[in-house]
Amino acid sequence: MKVDPNNVTLDLLRKFWCGEEQVAELDDTAMQRVANAAASVDRIVAGGETVYGVNTGFGLLANTRIPDDRLAELQTNLILSHSAGLGEALPRNVTKLMIVLKLLGLGRGHSGVRPVVIEALQTLLEHGAMPVIPSQGSVGASGDLAPLAHLIAALMGYGRIDMGGFIPAADALKKIGLEPLQLAPKEGLALINGTQASTALALDALFFGERVFAAAVAAGSLSVDALKGSSKPFDPRISELRGQPGQIRVAAAISDLLEGSEILTSHVSCSRVQDPYSFRCQPQVMGASLDLLECAARTLTIEAGAVTDNPILFPDEDGAISGGNFHAQPVAFAADMIAMALCEVGSISERRTSVLVDPKMSGLPAFLTQDSGVNSGLMIPQVTAAALVSENKTLAFPASIDSIPTSAGQEDHVSMAPIAGRKAIKIAKNTAGVVAVELMAGAEGIDYHAPLKTSPKLRLIHSAVREHSPHFTADRYWADEMSDLQGAVLANEIGFDVIGLS
Repeated sequence: MKVDPNNVTLDLLRKFWCGEEQVAELDDTAMQRVANAAASVDRIVAGGETVYGVNTGFGLLANTRIPDDRLAELQTNLILSHSAGLGEALPRNVTKLMIVLKLLGLGRGHSGVRPVVIEALQTLLEHGAMPVIPSQGSVGASGDLAPLAHLIAALMGYGRIDMGGFIPAADALKKIGLEPLQLAPKEGLALINGTQASTALALDALFFGERVFAAAVAAGSLSVDALKGSSKPFDPRISELRGQPGQIRVAAAISDLLEGSEILTSHVSCSRVQDPYSFRCQPQVMGASLDLLECAARTLTIEAGAVTDNPILFPDEDGAISGGNFHAQPVAFAADMIAMALCEVGSISERRTSVLVDPKMSGLPAFLTQDSGVNSGLMIPQVTAAALVSENKTLAFPASIDSIPTSAGQEDHVSMAPIAGRKAIKIAKNTAGVVAVELMAGAEGIDYHAPLKTSPKLRLIHSAVREHSPHFTADRYWADEMSDLQGAVLANEIGFDVIGLS
């Protein structure tokens, strides 16, 4: 797929993340910009001007001038010395996003790499050859040094590449017809300076979070009908008077899901005045979470096409300016916003489950089982949901407000964006488990109102839940179906068309 670095959309990034698109190729205009910037580097080197990272050392060694005959050695040593990550390998789709993001940033034509570098990165995508990149080791400035170094080291024949299994990078390059990359001046620094690892991790959390959010809106609507709750709090007039866009959208989505429910019609004149906050305030809480996710999405979409290396070249004047675009603070804040939003999604979901399994609150059988005492029903699944919510709280401390000096104090304030991204991913997956438990409880509650039927749209949600968790009449082994339903939420099988990021 041809990509234009000046026209990056969230939908484009989502397609690469989920596998709908596999290969990204810079368009002809971008490739010309790349060639122009590479030619500019050649002229700078030939002119003898001292430029950071082109013919100097790095970090605290920035004032050390490197002779021209050692510039290639300088770039190679940079990559090898920075390939110092630890931890489990990043998932393949996160690595793929890193490569796509790196192509987009380089394609703006202010980095100074040669077209052959672009072609090598594109070849990795073409063959599904994903460098094995340790997940730990970046503090989010000066760029994601260690993760990106591992990416580029693989193109040089070092480390390992995943081709359906981890194999030595040199062997993988032979399989896909690539010679080990020999770096030219400026290229090593251009390739490892940048926020691409942080941004890919944050996008991973965002796209999982989008799916979890939609499933949670579906689960919350199912729970309203299971409780025989009121639909009045979702009246659009209430939300329009407040004016918060997320609230307006969530209220409309819940109203749409409840439309045509026989259960809802059956108690339209009941004496209940107000439902618990976790039911009644869904538009307010979930809407605020949606607004945070939308804000994060805007930041990450901008960052995806940004020039984030250092120094930045201006080929028209053969100039280079050292700056700080590699500092991933916007990405760190975005990832922490995703984490905050999803913590609240899980928190309010678990409270609805707690209401449904409590006969004093719901009017339904205790723990949604007829033969309680002998059977425990959903007692412990609700405990598991509570445990996940509490775990999310311990993960929710914002990484974006932390910092630690590195590089002998030269890099004295950093963003911790990769840590924020990894935490947000964990929170998204935990919240998917919480929502899975609510879906089980909501489906059971709906069953107790038979022969009355829920709405046509919620019947589809109910059926999707039942594919993973059948109706129960006696206790059984819960873990597998809970895990399956959690996976269904993450795979976008529940609530996929309910609501999404705009």
